[in-house]
Amino acid sequence: MSRTSASCLLTRVYDPLDSTDPQVLDYMLVPHRNFNLINGVHSPDEVDQIQNWEIRDSDIFAVTYPKSGTIWMQQILTLIEAKGDVTPNTEHLNAQLVPWIELIGSEKEFNAAPSPRLRVTHLQYKFMPLAIRQKRGKVIYVARNPKDVLVSYYHFHKYAAMLETPKDFNDFFEKFMEGKVFGNCWFEHIKTWYANRDNMNFLYITYEEMIKDLRSMVERMCKFLGKDLTEEQMASVVEHSTFRTMKQNPQANYKTVPDSLLDHNKGTFMRKGTIGDWKNHFTVAQSERFDSVFQEKMRDLPLSFAWDINDVNSAT
Repeated sequence: MSRTSASCLLTRVYDPLDSTDPQVLDYMLVPHRNFNLINGVHSPDEVDQIQNWEIRDSDIFAVTYPKSGTIWMQQILTLIEAKGDVTPNTEHLNAQLVPWIELIGSEKEFNAAPSPRLRVTHLQYKFMPLAIRQKRGKVIYVARNPKDVLVSYYHFHKYAAMLETPKDFNDFFEKFMEGKVFGNCWFEHIKTWYANRDNMNFLYITYEEMIKDLRSMVERMCKFLGKDLTEEQMASVVEHSTFRTMKQNPQANYKTVPDSLLDHNKGTFMRKGTIGDWKNHFTVAQSERFDSVFQEKMRDLPLSFAWDINDVNSAT
């Protein structure tokens, strides 16, 4: 069983004001309502209380399966709200500006925060505040082709000191396919969110669309959020949300996270930011097996993905 996973863990264990040694904590996965939470990071009781949170119309939730552009969304949402002013993104970690709702102690912070409250989550739909089903607040769901998600998640486990290091890619492939990671089954995550899209103020976009035409995606987000930016402000949001720029920003690239959490000699949090890296890892048999599962699980959803940088134009 994995000791933990996903980027949300970083904001819980990496607090410059907290002297707790993260290596002494026990980050075992804890099954709760058919979803793996993380001991020491999530409280099952607190996660259950999220359904009762009071939601304001101005609340914004970015929802992702792990390794699907979460940090990217934190950057974009912060910049949109600041109308392109980069000051907040240079003074604070993205995860501090747009926190996760599922972390221990989040409710008190959420209730006290001024509007608009910008938040991210890896939770499944069933855990979310019931008020969003009454079209309170807004939800942006970012999906990424699951083969690249799997590969990115694998590399994250390899260099994150607080994660179980996979025996090899084959071992992690099996765990991902079985949902034995934080976030559980990718297919269930996207299916339950998308199937309930009409119950919410909901915008669905893909990681691949953002790579193809970031400006168009930012414009879609602004329209959805009711934000009117000038040309100069829009240009600033886009420029400071590119992979190249974010990789150089210590508040976005997690270079400031200590080696006790991330072994920077073994990898980087922002690794490639491309499409189709799965081809460098999957065997033919694994790819065929994944395709078969994908076709079975996704047959009722009208969604398609770009699986390679060369066919990004086919993504919808």
